[in-house]
Amino acid sequence: MTLDQQHKTSTQVGVISDTHGLLRPEAIAALAGSSLILHAGDIGKPEVLHELRAIAPVVAVRGNNDQGTWAAAIPERETIKVEAVSIHLLHILKELTLDPKLAEIQIVISGHSHKPVVEMREGVIFLNPGSAGPRRFKLPVSVAQLQIDGVEVQTQIIELSV
Repeated sequence: MTLDQQHKTSTQVGVISDTHGLLRPEAIAALAGSSLILHAGDIGKPEVLHELRAIAPVVAVRGNNDQGTWAAAIPERETIKVEAVSIHLLHILKELTLDPKLAEIQIVISGHSHKPVVEMREGVIFLNPGSAGPRRFKLPVSVAQLQIDGVEVQTQIIELSV
């Protein structure tokens, strides 16, 4: 067994939402090094996903502003597993139709509000990376990062200087 096999590094997951067609260079820089990127909707145009895929594989959900043929192929909800962690992705948190605890989901990721939030509810992490697209009101422009190591999760909101 090599040293690399004994000390596997954790998986870095970039989380972005509400780009509304604008993928800022600061967001690209913040997501660099990610093994996977999750987009929580209101993508704006397919080019955003193409640019993100140049960094890492992308799992995206459709937001309420994602319209047209390109958006029709994108699901409204998606549940994925990264290492031993189940992640449920949707755009509008109020439309969550499952009980994450009963569904054995450790992280629920949403967008829509443009407000970055990380909170623990009954052992489930609820994460909104905020908006990485056009600034709305006085809210920060931000993305988020997950470091997943087996079942351990660390979350970080990254405010972009724009």
